Amino acid sequence: MTHAPRCTLIVEHSAESRTAMARLLSQVLPELPVCEASTRAQAEKLIRTRTVELALIDFGLPDGSGLDVLRTLHLAQPQARAVVVTMFDDDAHLFPALQAGAFGYVLKDRPEIELVAQLRRIQEGEPPLSSTVARRMLQHFAAIRGQATAPGAQASGDVKWGRRVTDVGGAPPADTQDLARYLSPQSHARPGMVEEPEVVLTDRETEVLQRVGKGYTLPEIAQQLGLSRHTVADYVKQIYRKLDISSRAEAALEAARRGLVR
Repeated sequence: MTHAPRCTLIVEHSAESRTAMARLLSQVLPELPVCEASTRAQAEKLIRTRTVELALIDFGLPDGSGLDVLRTLHLAQPQARAVVVTMFDDDAHLFPALQAGAFGYVLKDRPEIELVAQLRRIQEGEPPLSSTVARRMLQHFAAIRGQATAPGAQASGDVKWGRRVTDVGGAPPADTQDLARYLSPQSHARPGMVEEPEVVLTDRETEVLQRVGKGYTLPEIAQQLGLSRHTVADYVKQIYRKLDISSRAEAALEAARRGLVR
């Protein structure tokens, strides 16, 4: 696979949507050819024969689901970045996509200039995640967190969190309602295991993490804090390194876990 021709990949049944996605990719990675697939079978053939740098994948395919393609790509080419581009922002689509290895999740109905900006974040080490999707994730996990801390519930230790779904040992739960508990480190703790101490962030890093958790973009955060966009991007990279995370979605969840977003 390392010697296979490189390309970007579009997996989308609608020809009109494929054209729109190709236009996005021509602005983000103009040096790479675009490979298109309208079916799961076509997509999996391309994954076997091409080195995929970036894939834009929708769910609805005539012979399967985009989730199947996500799983295949993640297993065959774990270095590839797959971004779901869809109209669906509900839990039933969002969380299974993250479980299947999606690196980002953006909505089709956003302006093209916004989608291009989101995809370019990948080259800056910031996976794309639509702000409305980030807010939905915060609401979802905040609700679960509230259930977990209700009277009679077992108190959770203040330990480090920072794993992608695919990094956690064992099979992820099929029920999205169980995903937050599955991701928590205490759910995988063993008797006698020493808990890792809380990762300490500086005041500025905490301010940046809070705003990432609220769904603000890097330019918006820079304006709010009176910093340059480059400086904010450096803070985000430092936060990701410290917390051992790799996506805006994980950063949003960590911000919620730390009580920065309510």
